[in-house]
This record gives sequence, C-alpha cells and structure tokens, in this order.
Amino acid sequence: MSQQLPSTLLQSLEALKGFDKKAFEETHHRIPITSIRFNAEKYKRFAGSNITHPLFNLNNTVQWCEYGFYLDQRPQFTFDPLLHAGAYYVQEASSMFLWKVLQQNFHSNVNIKVLDLCAAPGGKTTLLTSYFKNALIVSNEVIKTRANILYENMTKWGSDNVVITNNDAADFKRLKNYFDLIVVDAPCSGSGLFRKDQDAINEWSEGNVKLCSQRQQRILADIYPSLKPEGILIYSTCSYSEQEDERNLDWLIDNFNFSSIRLRLNNDWNIDETVSEKHTAFGYRFWPHKLKGEGFFIAALKKEDEDIPANSNHLNLLPANNKEINTCKNFITKNDWLFFKQQEIIRVIHKQWNNDIAMLQKKFYLKKAGIQCGEIKGKDLIPHHELAMSTIINDATLKVELTEEQALQYLRKKDSAINAANKGWALCTYNNFPLGWIKILHNRVNNYYPTEWRIRKE
Repeated sequence: MSQQLPSTLLQSLEALKGFDKKAFEETHHRIPITSIRFNAEKYKRFAGSNITHPLFNLNNTVQWCEYGFYLDQRPQFTFDPLLHAGAYYVQEASSMFLWKVLQQNFHSNVNIKVLDLCAAPGGKTTLLTSYFKNALIVSNEVIKTRANILYENMTKWGSDNVVITNNDAADFKRLKNYFDLIVVDAPCSGSGLFRKDQDAINEWSEGNVKLCSQRQQRILADIYPSLKPEGILIYSTCSYSEQEDERNLDWLIDNFNFSSIRLRLNNDWNIDETVSEKHTAFGYRFWPHKLKGEGFFIAALKKEDEDIPANSNHLNLLPANNKEINTCKNFITKNDWLFFKQQEIIRVIHKQWNNDIAMLQKKFYLKKAGIQCGEIKGKDLIPHHELAMSTIINDATLKVELTEEQALQYLRKKDSAINAANKGWALCTYNNFPLGWIKILHNRVNNYYPTEWRIRKE
C-alpha cells in the first residue's frame, strides 16, 4: 500500500501548471514504469546496429529519445549478462529528455568539452557520451562511494572520451571559461521519485526543500566561472517544488548573466512548459499522471558574458614508449590514439585531448581518463577490464562465446567449463558483447572479472 503523500507538498503544487490533485495521488498508487536506453555504439560494434534484446519486447519507444524503450514489466536485471556488458542502461524515461535538449542546441559531431557535475550513478553521462561523438565528457561525483558506482557504470558503457573526477563543485572554479556545456542534475528533495522510493516520502519536508534550494544555488554559483561565454547550462531536478525549479532559474538570471532558452515540444509528449515569475525563464515539468515517466524538471540557459579566452598553457601527458605502444596496439582498433602513462598504467585517448587531459590531471584527481589498456609485465600486456568493456577493442582479439549459464557463472567469478583450444588472453562474450577477460592456460582457465563487481545473488 502506498504511503500518504505530504499534505504540505500537495498544497504547494496546487497553483502549478498541469497539476491535478486526484490524478496525481492516484498515480502514486501505481507501479512505476520501467525504461531502458540502449548503447548504440556497442550495438554498432557487436551487433551490426541491430537493437534487439532476447528478454524484452521493444515495441514501445520513449518519444523524446531514439534509443529509449519502455518495458512491459521490470525483470531481474542483475541476471541479464547484457546489462553487465553495457548493452543498455536502466534509466527513468523523463530523464532521457536530456537527449532532446541536446538535439535542439548542439550537433552531435561538435568538438566540445562537457561537464556532468553531479553524475552518479551515470545515467546522464552515458546519454551524453552516446549523443556526442567527438566531445570530451568530464563526469564528476563529489561523494566517493557514489563515484565508485559511476566508475563501474561508465566502464561498462565503454566510451573512450570520458574523464571521471571525484571533486567538489567549488574545485571547478580553477577552470575559467572551459566548458561549452555543463549539466547539473542537482541534489534535490526528491518528490518526483516518490513512486520509486517510498522512503523518500518520510524524508520530505518544506524545510528540506529550502535547504536543497540553497545547496543548489551554491553548486550553481561554484560552477558558473568554468562555463564558457555563449556556453549552455542544463539544470534539472527530480523535484516538483517551485522553490527548487522556477525560482532557481530566476535566481540564476538575477545573479549571473544568463538568458533562458526555449525548447520545442510536441503536444503529444504532455510535458508542461512553465515560465518563472520574475524573468519568465522557460522550464519543463514532467507529471507522472500526464506522461509515462516520473516527476522531473529541466531547463536550459545560455551564458551571455563577454568572450574571454581560456588559459591556453600547453601541457603534455607522459607518453608510453614505442615498445609499450606496439604491445597495446595489438588489442585496439586503429585510430589516432595517444598512449600515455600514469605510473605503470598505460591509458589511451584521442590525440586531440592531450593538452586537456594533462591540464585536468594537474588540477584534479582523475579516477578514469580515456581507456585503461593495462600494465606491461615483461613482454606482455596484462589487459585491464576497461579495455575489455570498451568500444575500441580490436575485432581480432581472441574471443570465447558463452551460453547464458556460462556467462552468469563467469559474472559470479566462479569456475565454468569453458572450452578453448588457443592459449593466452581471451575475451568472454555473450551474444557477441564482451563481458571481460579470461586467461587460458594449459590445464585451467583463470577468471579476471573484477571481484568487487561480481554477481552475489544466486
């Protein structure tokens, strides 16, 4: 039985466009709708772009995101090897509207720098890396435990253009006029997720809404200097509260040089366009009684400051030597790669980001940068799990295709009867999607799946 919604919340929503108290309350007695978004780059590499799934009926698309689909029911995702392979991400449909905001403001092939500030667990970052083909995506999470979850999800997603940082928003003041796009999916009071998280109902209060609004303003103020003039800020919350949504848009325009960006909507999306009271800034609210998604608010603003060039000091990463590069090249696709070292670890990223990665490395702790190839031991590379999960893995790499039962045993990091004639490093795959490394020896097979990520349920 669903919990009673806070009366003070309901009263505060009465005046908002699109609110229907009876329909809103009835919706909170229904089971939330499950949606997923496919990893188009992995399907292109490993399935010939044919986006299908053996467990899911994919007839119901999310209207504002071409790779988003609704599911008829929520399966036990833990026991689907393709989830662990990064073939798709379980993401709430309303949040996927970010895709449409990007489409209306950026070409997918632009060479830009993007910050996803409050990034864990990774839904927005995976979407950003799928949309932007040539951008550098900096994905940040201030809370260390959540940054570990972000790292896991981004490793499974396999993109080579991602940097993961574990910093406070204030630290990004060091990057003056650096980012072309900043996405702030701000920590909030969470009223939009009551259907998915019943415990959040007990934690909601008007006082918490006020505290969240103040915290959101501090985050936005901290991040402002790092946004380029003419750059775009995308601000979102999972809250219905005007104090965290429209009033924060007015606060941004009051305190900084922002202009509001109006988005184009289709009527059949049933998304409500709102305007803030003071500056008529445009926002977009998602009501669960009007559409197939949870509560959500999103807005886009443009920074109108004078164009001041960013610091352009040229820095270089520590390059790998020719022997190390040639060893790594056996495992990856041909491209204009830069191989660089962090201690004994060899990483790879596109050459165009050499200066940027070096600069970020100097100013921040980088939890991930590009793809970790691994370490050289003697004449051989000990390949890293990041390399196994990446979309840059060489097609010629030795592979061992697993059945579903074998794949689940592998993901539990248990011994499995794997037959392979060739010796050495091999990729375990399921439906041709890589799951991770094994090493085939004379009399046994060693499982190199990360211990901390193994399936613990039986």
